[in-house]
Amino acid sequence: MPLEALIKFAIADDHKIFRDGIKMALSDKPNLKLLWEAEDGKDMMHKIGIKKPEVLLMDIRMPEIDGINAIPLIRKEFEDIKIIVLSMYDDQQMISKMMETGANAYLTKTTDPQEIYEAILSCIADDFYFNDLVNKAFKGRLMQKKGVRQNFGNHTPVHFNEKEVKILQLLAEDKTTEEISKVIFLSPRTIETIRQNMKSKVNAKTIGGLIMYAMRNK
Repeated sequence: MPLEALIKFAIADDHKIFRDGIKMALSDKPNLKLLWEAEDGKDMMHKIGIKKPEVLLMDIRMPEIDGINAIPLIRKEFEDIKIIVLSMYDDQQMISKMMETGANAYLTKTTDPQEIYEAILSCIADDFYFNDLVNKAFKGRLMQKKGVRQNFGNHTPVHFNEKEVKILQLLAEDKTTEEISKVIFLSPRTIETIRQNMKSKVNAKTIGGLIMYAMRNK
């Protein structure tokens, strides 16, 4: 998406000081437009139904409906909203849970404003934003998986074998094709072919989408 395209976003957090800080930090970005802000999960869900943002900056711990329960509700009605979690928690289990539930990015509240902006742009352009926190959490979760399988109605089951899962683990570590080839002992061209085949299996447009599919399906 060109930088000139206007991105409509919203903020949901029960701390006004934090909401004000985010608004101020992003106020100099001419391609961002704040639609609304919400102080709790119930208020957030109500406002989403009235005026849907493209990007939602959301806390986990909120009154009425917390972020953990809000994401499935949002995804049920609005699959295309990009949800960026902004939280005080940097626990790997929490990060994995939020991303697997349906978040597009996970940042801590101490994240630099420029990175928040970059996460917004990345989610709009590529669906997801992966930072060191998410990569580390994903590596741990993917290491627990021996294979990835999911049925879609009457469609043929999608399956990733152990070699493909290993490649996914390395991709989650932000390894390049050349670096992966040295670990797997396959040529870079073969690694690239496997990557493209995996993306085709699950109809993923990006490597991020491929990794998220693996995380959300066992």
